[in-house]
Amino acid sequence: MSVSESVSLPRDAQRLLSLIDALSLSGSLLEERFWEAQLEQQLDRILTARKNRHIETVLEYLGQNQPDAYDLLIEKAEAHTETLQMDDGDTPLDALLITAPVNAWTRYQLPEGRLDEARLLALMDALRETVLVPDARLTMADTLLNFESLPQSFHATRALTRRLAQAALADQPIMRITGMPPSGNGMLADVRYLVALVLVPRGQAVFRWQAQAAHVERERARCALDWETRCTPILDPLFTGCHAHYLRPDAYYSNSREAEQRIRPLVLRAAIAWLQAAANVAPEELRAAIVGCGEPMLQEYRIGFSTREDKTVIYGCQWPILSREEAFNEMMDGDTLGAVEEITALLREEGVGEVRRLPDCNMAEFCEDCGAPFFPDMMGELQHPELPEETNLDPVLLH
Repeated sequence: MSVSESVSLPRDAQRLLSLIDALSLSGSLLEERFWEAQLEQQLDRILTARKNRHIETVLEYLGQNQPDAYDLLIEKAEAHTETLQMDDGDTPLDALLITAPVNAWTRYQLPEGRLDEARLLALMDALRETVLVPDARLTMADTLLNFESLPQSFHATRALTRRLAQAALADQPIMRITGMPPSGNGMLADVRYLVALVLVPRGQAVFRWQAQAAHVERERARCALDWETRCTPILDPLFTGCHAHYLRPDAYYSNSREAEQRIRPLVLRAAIAWLQAAANVAPEELRAAIVGCGEPMLQEYRIGFSTREDKTVIYGCQWPILSREEAFNEMMDGDTLGAVEEITALLREEGVGEVRRLPDCNMAEFCEDCGAPFFPDMMGELQHPELPEETNLDPVLLH
């Protein structure tokens, strides 16, 4: 019996599940293309009707019952929401939503994200001259967005792609972002996303490295270096007092995962530096406890910081697990370096006096009053972090 016959779902969700089931069983390229075309039509129907929950429901079911089909649906849904096919008169076009993430950390305060026109135009020139093919058309959002400002659903992502694509089609190089959530005041480490939409002739290359099939890896690395060289003098003045890493521009979803993976160690480094500066706690006086959290699978590690003199948790950091594959690898005993080993090595490199890995996987607990996550002390008790009374919480603005 196929997976689509074993569950009761709303009609649109059931149709989606049936198509994923059929695509996963495809035995030829022609059949695969047939099911993919129908799957795209169904995704478009669901997203146009703003029934994003149908996709989430099918993903939840597949995640528990058919992991390979889960990965397939994620891939298709992401591709369908970050790309569009359009026409400019008689000219067919492909549209791709891209980001250029900035991973930044500080012991002070991260900047706001609004960009002036001169800086935006300079960044667009840099994109065209280092990463994109020469004839690409481009529209850029006028703000460096944080995670809370990015679309939080497939439907919202497709809506942003369409808005930017329509602006690019109308030769409007800059699109203003309105109604943006707070930029994360108090965050010591975060990702800021430069978001843009690229239009190219249908079926043509988007990125410069696509012209070098025999040397794609080398060309991608060269484009990354060229982009960093060009955008550093443009963006560095915004990140005074921060350590900023400028990641290579690429497709929306793949770059989001890359940025999230790279920000994890920066969060820990920023926390240790801030505790030393604001709470006057030297790294060697810190103790760190690491515990896995999540239900039914591992979703994150939580790192609780306390001092040698007191078991009270004074600060905490989260290390998210970014994929089902990563969660599975963390639960297996293998030869590869896992997240706990990486976290431990980083804490010791930063001079933390004692590091303890706690067994088992706990429920991810939060404060009922303020919603803050709880973090472990050295005995494994999850606590609400309480900063020392002498901590200086006044932000230092250097921007």
